[in-house]
Amino acid sequence: MAKQYDVLFRLLLLGDSGVGKTCLLCRFTDNEFHPSHISTIGVDFKMKTLMIDGVKVRIQIWDTAGQERYQTITKQYYRRAQGIFLVYDITSERSFQHIMKWASDVDEYAPEKVQKILVGNKSDDGDKRQVATAQAHKLAESYGMDFFETSAYNNHNITECFTRLAEQVLAANKKDLDLLRMSITDELDLAALEDEEGIGGGAAADPGRSCWC
Repeated sequence: MAKQYDVLFRLLLLGDSGVGKTCLLCRFTDNEFHPSHISTIGVDFKMKTLMIDGVKVRIQIWDTAGQERYQTITKQYYRRAQGIFLVYDITSERSFQHIMKWASDVDEYAPEKVQKILVGNKSDDGDKRQVATAQAHKLAESYGMDFFETSAYNNHNITECFTRLAEQVLAANKKDLDLLRMSITDELDLAALEDEEGIGGGAAADPGRSCWC
């Protein structure tokens, strides 16, 4: 049976309560949109597999609660993430201002080479816009992040932003992945040689899958 994926990455959705993190996740993984807002309690996650540069990438996407009372819980997940979405609502200046706080938490608790993308959600609600696109671009540039405006409602830029972060995480971990593949090849070659010479049990090593946890 073909293996389900080559590598597993963990991505994290961060941002204030109500910015649409759960809606982004459901639109990307299930192509569904649920307009009623029910706050996430603690953390939840969904999975999806993408093919990137010939690598079958399984992404585990963690949806975190934005409320202050859950942040002690959610910070425990920062250090296990390889990629983080910093999400605000374009109709909420307050949620945008809080991005700096979320980014500061990421710098403090997440791994050094974690990849980040700034996401301005609810782009379909332009009549209520409080955050200019140029303003968000400037903030993203100051942090060295890519920036996407998205709409879970009309499925705008959803696949693009999730795929982009997965690409960045893969690129950041490419050296580790190449070393893993070299190790697997060496193990298989050694097993084949031992089999030919009648050394050992002759069973080839199981290449398995890799996970940066």
